[in-house]
Amino acid sequence: MALGLPSVLPNPHPAIGELVRDCQPTFSFEFMPPKTEQGERQLWQAIRELESLRPSFVSITYGAGGSTRDTTVAVTERIATETTLLPLAHLTAVNHSVAELRHVIGRLAGAGVRNVLVVRGDPPGDPTGEWIPHPDGVHYAEDLVRLVRHSGDFCVGVAAFPYRHPRSPDVDTDTEYFIRKCRAGAEFAITQMFFDADEYLRLRDRVAAAGCDTPILAGVMPVTRIGTIERSVQLSGAPFPPALAARFERVADDPEAVRRLGIEQTSEMCRRLLDEGVPGIHFITFNRSTATREIWQNLRVGAAT
Repeated sequence: MALGLPSVLPNPHPAIGELVRDCQPTFSFEFMPPKTEQGERQLWQAIRELESLRPSFVSITYGAGGSTRDTTVAVTERIATETTLLPLAHLTAVNHSVAELRHVIGRLAGAGVRNVLVVRGDPPGDPTGEWIPHPDGVHYAEDLVRLVRHSGDFCVGVAAFPYRHPRSPDVDTDTEYFIRKCRAGAEFAITQMFFDADEYLRLRDRVAAAGCDTPILAGVMPVTRIGTIERSVQLSGAPFPPALAARFERVADDPEAVRRLGIEQTSEMCRRLLDEGVPGIHFITFNRSTATREIWQNLRVGAAT
């Protein structure tokens, strides 16, 4: 080896875009930043319990209106430095100037985090309210993609909407918006939660038909309580499948039966998605590990690493 040349060390934090394309299918988990001490204990218990499953990566969400910015960054930093897990940091544009966004990006880079999922985000307080951009911020998710990509060696992911984004006037327009984010530099996407495999497959097919080959991971969340159905509608902006809702209504008075049905339904949906060649499954955990571990065992899968 010639003297004087700089050392080149292997990157300890691989790009998720490369994992998704090279090690299919990936399996990953999503956590939320805690708001209380008890919530923090619950989060780290779930992280430690799921760490043994060796997921491809884990993501940490961003609170509405940027309300958990510092906590999100702190949790992401800790995962990057104190666990064996590969972290994916969420980043939204709501209530943030470009200078503030650059500060967050710099903190993530300082912790060695190179994978970022960017979403424009919803207005604080009312997700369906009028979108008002920060006067010194960015207007669209594609602008945020470019900002992160131009800030360093980052791998950027974006959100996809199987039903369509609540603010998109129609499916075709939603598809166009998605492809614009990909062309701005996104290397992969994760869907909003859905409960019917056909919704994912229709999204994948229409994006492919439009000439875009960005891998789209399936975001899934089991219904473990009847209240989860209403919450899922609020979070996803999509109607819950009527036929599936009827199945849950028949056992609504039996919490344990609701939970069993939720685990069974999600396991069946994931099996079909895997059979259809989904590049990855992303489990939305709400900082609890039990249901996710049960589905994992039902699928009998091993994560791509």
